[in-house]
Amino acid sequence: MSVELHRLSNGFRIVTEHMPGLKSASLGIWVNAGGRHERPEQNGIAHFLEHMAFKGTARRSALEIAEAIEDVGGYINAYTSREMTAYYVRVLEDDVPLALDVISDILLNPTFDPREIEVERGVILQEIGQTFDTPDDVIFDWLQEVSYPGQPLGRSILGPSERVKAFSREDLAGFVHEQYGPEQMILSAAGAVDHDKLVAEAEKLFGHLPARTPPKADAGLFLGGEHRAIKDLEQAHFTLALEAPGYRSDQIYTSQIYSMALGGGMSSRLFQEAREKRGLCYTIFAQAGAFADTGMMTIYAGTSGDDIEGLANLSIDEMRRIADDIREVEVDRARTQLKAGLLMGLESPASRCERLARMVSIWDRVPSLEETIARIDAVTAKSVGDFAADLCQTGKTSMAVYGPVAKAPELGALTRRLAA
Repeated sequence: MSVELHRLSNGFRIVTEHMPGLKSASLGIWVNAGGRHERPEQNGIAHFLEHMAFKGTARRSALEIAEAIEDVGGYINAYTSREMTAYYVRVLEDDVPLALDVISDILLNPTFDPREIEVERGVILQEIGQTFDTPDDVIFDWLQEVSYPGQPLGRSILGPSERVKAFSREDLAGFVHEQYGPEQMILSAAGAVDHDKLVAEAEKLFGHLPARTPPKADAGLFLGGEHRAIKDLEQAHFTLALEAPGYRSDQIYTSQIYSMALGGGMSSRLFQEAREKRGLCYTIFAQAGAFADTGMMTIYAGTSGDDIEGLANLSIDEMRRIADDIREVEVDRARTQLKAGLLMGLESPASRCERLARMVSIWDRVPSLEETIARIDAVTAKSVGDFAADLCQTGKTSMAVYGPVAKAPELGALTRRLAA
């Protein structure tokens, strides 16, 4: 397997990995434009634009876009994150040119039909409503908001209903003009693909776009805060966050291994202590999320209203304890889990395609698998312990609780307990 990377004269990048023996390919375009690139009045427009991607172009109707891919047995979809929007396809080898033509068409020639805008507006408003009816979805939006208050990185990807209701055709076209420059686009493909042919096609399709300097997103500043929403639910939902390394940090893998040892699986400390030994919850986990310039170490659990105080305090105590007595066997286990997840994911052309795009977005290159494994293997019990100790002394924490949470401790009390 070989990775090849090419940059057109206008900054548009093409990255591919040929996977021998495969008869299919995954390909798509990842655009460095997501929720954090929106101005306040644009909040939710990156996601709205993603919805409009399949609603018609100058050459194809919405139905014709779907039929073009599904007639050859393919699959097409898109997603929006806080830092990227992705449009991707899975097809058989012979249909790669068709897939690239469709993807380029929806990016370069959208019509933004007013009737389709109204249809999708209704769909997105239903999606927002569904999120508010799903406690373990909305609570993470609240946690993000109090972690990065008043900042693009703290706003929800879906946006508030009042903004979504007001977006016009001109607003959508304006965001594309602002954010969809060639320097912000990455064509990524993996599987049964020919790099030189894709580069030639990309030159024809995207080479005419004028080069321009990408707009800079506002820096993310983790400040911390609390959101508490009392409601008559069956469960009390608890989330806690501290600032963690961004994905360009030297500590990114230390952060991930720490989160796995703390709450990354059935053998993790939080799962064993909170669920297996004390029966305080059904679901509990920790995860390390990363952005370009910051990140979040997050704990989530669902419990009863009577047990939320004990669960919150236990979570803090486990974070403190891991700084003092993390064992090499725990780090070995977490290290193995991280490497296994990486290697298993690379067996899928879709996962490999996405990884290529993300690596090029972060590093403007694709680190070798050996380089990544070496960085994971370099993490030691001491480095995890030191990382955990620093985390406990950060002084900035965030918490969001939802449901029967009258007994949830105040955030200040948890922050002091963490630093004690």
